[in-house]
Amino acid sequence: MRKRLFFQIFIVVSFFVPQLIFAQNPDSAVLRRFYTEALSNPVAYRNLDTLCARFPQRLCGSPKVLEAITWTKQLLERMDLDTVFLQPVMVKHWQRGEKEIARVFSLKTGNHSLNVCALGSSIGTGRQGIKAEVVEVRNFDDLKKLGRRNIEGKIVFFNRAADPAPIYTFNAYGGAVDQRAHGAMQAARYGAAAVLVRSATLAHDNDPHTGIQHYADSVKAIPALAVSTNDADNLSGWLKNDPGLKLFLRTTSEELPETLNYNIIAEIRGTEFPNEVIAFGGHIDSWDIGQGAHDDGVGVVQTIEVLRLFKALNIKPKHTIRVVVFIDEEYAQRGAAAYANFAKDHGRHLAAIESDRGGFTPQGFSIDANEAAIKTIQSWKPLLLPYGLWSIEKGGSGVDIRDLKPFGIPLIALVTDSQRYFDYQHAAGDTFDKVHPRELQLGSAAIASLVFLIDKYGL
Repeated sequence: MRKRLFFQIFIVVSFFVPQLIFAQNPDSAVLRRFYTEALSNPVAYRNLDTLCARFPQRLCGSPKVLEAITWTKQLLERMDLDTVFLQPVMVKHWQRGEKEIARVFSLKTGNHSLNVCALGSSIGTGRQGIKAEVVEVRNFDDLKKLGRRNIEGKIVFFNRAADPAPIYTFNAYGGAVDQRAHGAMQAARYGAAAVLVRSATLAHDNDPHTGIQHYADSVKAIPALAVSTNDADNLSGWLKNDPGLKLFLRTTSEELPETLNYNIIAEIRGTEFPNEVIAFGGHIDSWDIGQGAHDDGVGVVQTIEVLRLFKALNIKPKHTIRVVVFIDEEYAQRGAAAYANFAKDHGRHLAAIESDRGGFTPQGFSIDANEAAIKTIQSWKPLLLPYGLWSIEKGGSGVDIRDLKPFGIPLIALVTDSQRYFDYQHAAGDTFDKVHPRELQLGSAAIASLVFLIDKYGL
């Protein structure tokens, strides 16, 4: 009986005490206003619609990304902010070229076309293409075991699927992405003619997923392409029936001269501590085969929306709150480096927050900071729990703010439900229609709530 009574008391306390704290804390009313405004006026969602429809395929260095930067700056200028300006950034300019071609030739299994796309920074095959035998591997150890004798002159097919077991899909992605990022460089050491890499996604479909891949100056550059998961399975099956089949690949991708792009920076100046900054942002560049909705148009419009929410509710922050719309996250992260260099001389940062995990339901924040800062943010959990923000833990932040880490700044990432993110990331399917308006707007209110609390209490 005592155990049962204790359990009942525990349930009552666990449920009602956070609710009581929430109801009695005056900050709860402010947070409620953020959510009411965000959900009642889906401005960020409408901005994402415009960004995706008018400026898809925003690869850094491309005309589209410059058009998107101009539009975003104008959007911010219409918000009557204290500061809006462009920060110049020289970026690399890679161009995909003509539609890629991949065809299987086999007397035993027949001839077939594959859904492929060039990986970022890949060289082309030349207009004549490449035709060669295929060797299938799962990892870099397989290359070593096969050796140059079995690889030279062939197309290496990396076919390690993402592990479906991890609950958090970023862990599944992290376990598979090395073959995309470094596969061409590793295979070239053994004389491979090209590489074909299984798309880094848990989805089983016909969409190839692109993404950056890297060369080494000491190794010959070879063409690198991604293949859809369905066609990776098909090719693997055909190879079992005909190990000597031939694969033809053709891509005209190339690196063009570097060009000028920009970060976009906008602020509401602090009323008491204008030289102390809370920064937040996302990246405006995207890969060139979709609309860049979840990756990362969402992060751009969500963080711009934070400024709008403060303005709409007439909340005047004590510290300067600054949105940074980063360029070149997908390719070489020069926008991140440029902002970190700027940040050294433009305000002491209290925190930096990034939204780059898709526009799905927000679940909390991942914090790269000292224990004191983490405990401070965790102390606000009773205020955040009513909005579904239950995961407030030590962890990674984001690519665009990680260059701020040497400054000792707490780095924070908005954490979302990740189950569908890698279905769309870097693929043609990353389009506006895949974003739910309420999920997107909830993310804006979540970031605004955290910015408000940091502004009021510090870290």
